[in-house]
Amino acid sequence: MPRILIVDDEKSIRESIRMILDAEGYASVFAENGQEGIDAFRTGGIDAVLLDIKMPPGKDGLEVLGEMHRLDPAVPVVMISGHGTFDTAVEATRMGAFDYLPKPLDRDKMLVVVRNAVESVRLRSELEGLRPRYRILGDSPKLRDVLAVVRQVATTDTRILITGESGTGKELIAREIHRLSKRSGGPFVEVNCAAIPAELIESELFGHEKGSFTGATALRIGKFEQADTGTVFLDEIGDMSPQAQAKVLRALEEYNIERVGGSKQIPVDVRVVAATNKDLPAAITGGRFREDLYHRLNVIPIHIPPLRERREDVPVLVAAFITEICEKNGFAQKAVAPGVVAELAGMNWSGNVRELRNYVERLVILTPGREILSVGSGPPPPSAAAGMEDMVAGSETLQEFKDRSEAAFIAHQLEKHGWNVSRTAEALGMERSHLYTKIKKFGLERKKEDS
Repeated sequence: MPRILIVDDEKSIRESIRMILDAEGYASVFAENGQEGIDAFRTGGIDAVLLDIKMPPGKDGLEVLGEMHRLDPAVPVVMISGHGTFDTAVEATRMGAFDYLPKPLDRDKMLVVVRNAVESVRLRSELEGLRPRYRILGDSPKLRDVLAVVRQVATTDTRILITGESGTGKELIAREIHRLSKRSGGPFVEVNCAAIPAELIESELFGHEKGSFTGATALRIGKFEQADTGTVFLDEIGDMSPQAQAKVLRALEEYNIERVGGSKQIPVDVRVVAATNKDLPAAITGGRFREDLYHRLNVIPIHIPPLRERREDVPVLVAAFITEICEKNGFAQKAVAPGVVAELAGMNWSGNVRELRNYVERLVILTPGREILSVGSGPPPPSAAAGMEDMVAGSETLQEFKDRSEAAFIAHQLEKHGWNVSRTAEALGMERSHLYTKIKKFGLERKKEDS
């Protein structure tokens, strides 16, 4: 029987809600002020909360909501008030309220909201059981050193800058930091700074007010607000525009943000983890990245070594990828010959773990039998400098040749346009998002001398 905590200073309101909930098979727990509500919530076993906003004297509903969200953000809290305004509803939602009900309470609407709140907890629990776990695979000394630092710093609130080549697993490390942190019950919000157009990144990070620019037809809550009490992961931070860098710096200094088109300072409680495959000191020298922001982010640096420097991890990765790919495609489990694993471990893997996974997937799908006996299903796509003869000789299927040719052509265009994705996409006549998908698919990365 779901237990609903009712926090309201009016006894008549508490009793009327209890009678309605009892008739629907819910158990009710009462509190007549904010502190009692927090104490009851802290004991556990609460499936949802109905919380009045105005409860003089003592803590008001928004204060209680904040405390409950810190104690257990998974429990849905529904705000109720006879003095509600649109601004109050927005503020409550920003702070993590599940929903908002005005007084006098409508019986049917209240039951629908309570039912949805309780159901959301059940669905979240089921989803967590079904969701693939993010795993950091490998046991090489270098990876163990990285994970040792992760465990040491995760429980703090200090800012972290993760560096490493494309495909090394920077997002996995960021998620592991969040999982091990005291913020693990809060949201993990990822922002790919490279995938968002420069003119929209401020709105994406900090939100915007309705009417603040053409197309802003409604208020938008930005990523920093969404990550409140949790972690915001700024991936590809080296690709952020100078204007957005200045606003991020201000947010890190003051822990306040301001929506585009707004004037109100909004406090946010977030931990910032950033990542980049760029050489930020070189970008600072070239005037492309703010030195003060770099020092703000780089409190704890964590560098992930490329796969070629931890070849001992390749067998573990290959075994895990084969299992995953077979399950995903409904194949019988396939084995791999030891010689194949040794050959894979000896390859260079410029695209790192991401490229290895794509290649193993190709091997699994193109191998008709139950055992992978060779790596002859096609080497990784060549660089832009690879010649036509190499591509023809190295391809065993037409699709393989098409993939290698497309990868080489896109790599050439990216280098031609200085790895400016917007200009390259325009030259190729494709959407930026489509080009990013291609870059990821082929494991393309910028040459170090061009970084």
